[in-house]
Amino acid sequence: MRIYEYQAHEVFSSHGIPTPQMELTRTARGAEEIAKRFARPVAVKAQVLVGGRGRAGAVKIAQSPDETHEAASRILSLHVKGERVREVLVQEALQIKEEYYLGITVDRSHRCPVVMASPSGGVEIEEVAKLTPQRIFKKLIHPLVGFQNYQARLLAFSLSRNKERATGIADILTSLFRIFEELDCSLAEINPLVITEDEKLCALDAKIVIDDNALYRHPELSSLGNIEAEDPLEVKARQRGLSYVRLDGEIGCIVNGAGLAMATMDLVKRYGSEPANFLDIGGGASKDRVSSALDIVLSDRKVKAILVNIFGGITRCDVVADGLKEAITRMKLNLPLVIRLSGTNEDEGRARLAHTKAILAGSMDEAARIAVREAKK
Repeated sequence: MRIYEYQAHEVFSSHGIPTPQMELTRTARGAEEIAKRFARPVAVKAQVLVGGRGRAGAVKIAQSPDETHEAASRILSLHVKGERVREVLVQEALQIKEEYYLGITVDRSHRCPVVMASPSGGVEIEEVAKLTPQRIFKKLIHPLVGFQNYQARLLAFSLSRNKERATGIADILTSLFRIFEELDCSLAEINPLVITEDEKLCALDAKIVIDDNALYRHPELSSLGNIEAEDPLEVKARQRGLSYVRLDGEIGCIVNGAGLAMATMDLVKRYGSEPANFLDIGGGASKDRVSSALDIVLSDRKVKAILVNIFGGITRCDVVADGLKEAITRMKLNLPLVIRLSGTNEDEGRARLAHTKAILAGSMDEAARIAVREAKK
């Protein structure tokens, strides 16, 4: 779950990380009033859950309240990567001496958190990694031992040899890791952490992404998400207990098990098409869950054919077939539906679908090939 920048700043501030003076507003007039109260130049920043704000013209520096009004008005009329800007953050503009990058994420190849620091702050870290990877310093963190003070100091001194400044950076890194750990984050990032002209450290930007799978441990955070900014089908799927991610293809996939779902998507690509989604109905899926999955896939207008690939282990093929049959009858399906059932009660499941419009395939390879063929007709 992504949270807005202003929300991430609130988390940072509560953990002792210095942040600039800022206020949130939904109107250009409100932004102007905030700038008057600050009585100094400000940055007007769109609050969206996607990157690329700068390139989209959704972050502007304003020298006066009038300029702030104009900048906010323009930004509030924008869409950034398809997301409408509904709020702007008005933040004091600082006199910047240096910019750093600090970030923590999960290194999946090493199966542990990794803390990163770079003197190339204020730009996308992916570009730094691509063009000057030697400017990114990393420390892998043992999940049982945790982030140690000496590791924070080593990273801090890789950014600055000034003892007082490095000590401040180390303290911020320690606080950032505490946030990462306590909130079950998949990403906690400051880009940039700035040194002002009067030698103060300040987190000018804030980014936090929380692992959805850990939200049950943090009910207090559920209100931070913004359903308006999320894909409505993904929200609907989550409410029905389904793992669903919408993609850009034309073959709707309904599968049980994440690994089988990925393999199914690979086969769709192998036969010359693209999957429209990742959808895992899970083990032991009920008839209602199967029906809900088909309903969600059919709600995507880009879908031209549906591929159901079920391996019956815990999940029973006859239960899946009942859910599909009920949904087919209720929805008056008018798209090609290709089904592969294998495993527990496979024969019973195939028998229940024998008199429907579904195309039954003997293997997942055959099912993918038929689905792609039908979509291209």
